[in-house]
Amino acid sequence: MRVVLQHLTKRFPNRNKKIKEDVVAVDNFTFEIPDGELIGLLGPSGCGKSTVLNLICGLQKPTSGKIFFGDDDVTELPPENRGVGLVFQNYALYPHLTVRQSILFPLQNLKGAERPSKEEMLRKATEAAKLVQIDALMDRKPSEMSGGQQQRVAIARALVKRPRVLLLDEPLSNLDARLRLQTREEIRRIQRETGITTVFVTHDQEEAMSISDRIVVMKNGVMQQIGRPQDVYDSPVNLFVAKFLGTPPINVFEGEVRNGLLYLGEDSVLAVPLSDRKVWVGIRPEGFVPELAGPLHCELRAVEVMGRDISVVADHPASVNTAIRAIISAEDRPAEGAEAVRFALKPDKVFLFDRESEKRLDAVLR
Repeated sequence: MRVVLQHLTKRFPNRNKKIKEDVVAVDNFTFEIPDGELIGLLGPSGCGKSTVLNLICGLQKPTSGKIFFGDDDVTELPPENRGVGLVFQNYALYPHLTVRQSILFPLQNLKGAERPSKEEMLRKATEAAKLVQIDALMDRKPSEMSGGQQQRVAIARALVKRPRVLLLDEPLSNLDARLRLQTREEIRRIQRETGITTVFVTHDQEEAMSISDRIVVMKNGVMQQIGRPQDVYDSPVNLFVAKFLGTPPINVFEGEVRNGLLYLGEDSVLAVPLSDRKVWVGIRPEGFVPELAGPLHCELRAVEVMGRDISVVADHPASVNTAIRAIISAEDRPAEGAEAVRFALKPDKVFLFDRESEKRLDAVLR
């Protein structure tokens, strides 16, 4: 099911009575979700991503704008008539119901001609349970299951009615690291098998990038960038997007372009075809290349072993971060007892941003 959001805006009254202006949670949000895609809504807490989800499912009404499912305008349609499945962060399972009863619950609430027979309900519940691989747990109650198993029950309950759109609101936040990895892989598998258009809300950029067909990065209710995860990572439109995506995060420096050269402090690191100006410089952790005569001179603080790679923690006078983190091959590990390290830079991993607007500058570095 194709989902179209047209100029969607949501305002809330300001709780601070001294401030008359409303709080704008979502600001002129326009986006089309193609049929069958998994879209990741990504951003820090308070950016408006959950509000967008609530507007799509009908739990909240927009202040202005339209919502379409296919060619149907559902802006004023109640949630129960939109054909959406919603999975919450906290599972929201009834403690006294078994897995079977939890999955059957949405079907039992259907009215009239939409309500299937008892045999059909059981068949659909079994199919949904098999899809999320919990069909062996049908007689268990929530207290007898792990967090990951409970989340699968919540997903099966949302899928049993075969919704037109599946909405996932930070569904992995309550799981430990290993279960998060396993469950996000399951969510991707389920979405591909069912082909249901899915919107996945998260503040975890690694989650969003790993399973989404496309990601939407938000800040203060405003869409910052849309695109394939790798494209957004490789070509951020502004400093906020560049800083939000990536683990470890991007290294930011105060830089200056002088006479066609990019300077970080006193170090001339790359050639750049721009007029003289001050800039923000972002360098991805994988953009550093250890070289004995490299142009970027840093004070070495620590070397963190990561297995195949290592993380070099260093200082530089122009760095905005508290520490620079460079991910390099273990074979290039600095010499034992070294106090300094020098780097060359990979031009495609270096981004320049305007000091005022923080928008990315279109410049080919070399």
